[in-house]
Amino acid sequence: MVRAMQDGAPELLDAIGVAPADGELRVACTRIARQIRSEGARAVGFVPSDDAVAVPPLLVHLGLALCELTDSTVAVVDANVRYPALAHVATQIADGSGFAMRWLGSSLALLSPPRVERAGEVVPQLARALVAGAELFAHVLVDLTGFELLGEHAAAAACMDAVALVGRAHRSRERELVELARLIPEGRFLGVVLVG
Repeated sequence: MVRAMQDGAPELLDAIGVAPADGELRVACTRIARQIRSEGARAVGFVPSDDAVAVPPLLVHLGLALCELTDSTVAVVDANVRYPALAHVATQIADGSGFAMRWLGSSLALLSPPRVERAGEVVPQLARALVAGAELFAHVLVDLTGFELLGEHAAAAACMDAVALVGRAHRSRERELVELARLIPEGRFLGVVLVG
């Protein structure tokens, strides 16, 4: 089995503000990982319902669940164009992708843009990262926070095999989620994940 966590991994999780998964979170992430695998989705984008939704912690836990479930390498791409959450831990530039990378254990890679991009540059850089990682990663989980400010949500979603919305439990409203779901290319909507 691929070893998702190694020595130093708990400290790295702490450095990026991700708490260890409890039983309930682990079960929920495993269920989502099974759905991703059954859909055959390799590149999955996650769009937050609003600015207060923290997508990277969810993706790290989901990535760990996918590593354990599939016995494969998985990438978590922090493509957040406003405030990349993983930029301070991703240290080495990944070949051909333009993203900085840091391994969390031997099977989960954290990728982050080395700088915040301008409109028109983000989607091509994301597409290059997906192509560059095609052979290395069985699954790529992408934080699509901030693309709406550049008017590039639809273009970024079109690069994905599937897209999920991330809302806040007891805060996100169905109407808002339905409006966001309409922006996702037909046939690529994976569902809604509620956090918090």
